[in-house]
Amino acid sequence: MKKIILAALLLIALGAYAWWNSVSSSKIIALSPFPSTPTPTTQSTSTNSPTPVVATTAGTYKDGTYTGSTADAFYGPLQVQILIQGGRLTDVTFLQYPSDQAHSQEVSSYALPILRSEAIAAQSAQVNTVSGATQSSGAFVQSLSSALTQAS
Repeated sequence: MKKIILAALLLIALGAYAWWNSVSSSKIIALSPFPSTPTPTTQSTSTNSPTPVVATTAGTYKDGTYTGSTADAFYGPLQVQILIQGGRLTDVTFLQYPSDQAHSQEVSSYALPILRSEAIAAQSAQVNTVSGATQSSGAFVQSLSSALTQAS
């Protein structure tokens, strides 16, 4: 009798976990197109990121479109193109990003809009590492820093 009760409790717990997992995973956004106003999420700061270029005051960049270097995001290359208008970073476009595997697509769809939004808000490459996308975050900082250096 104890075994039957234990098995029933185990099945109930497993079912509850499966339900919770399906509800929490429905928050993933579509990969394409990237939303213009991404939803903020919890992030962590990485100490292993390349040193970013930091704008000291608003309006310090030269207007134009600049393409950053291609950086290795472990699961594929990542490269950004930035738009500077009125001396400010106004847009970040992803020319390349990891997308050949399902996991890469999931991470990119989650992390890249956050990184884009943070860079525009910070007006620099000094952005937080997105949890679960450490390599993509590092590659983003590297490519963005390269583009911002050209605009300086």
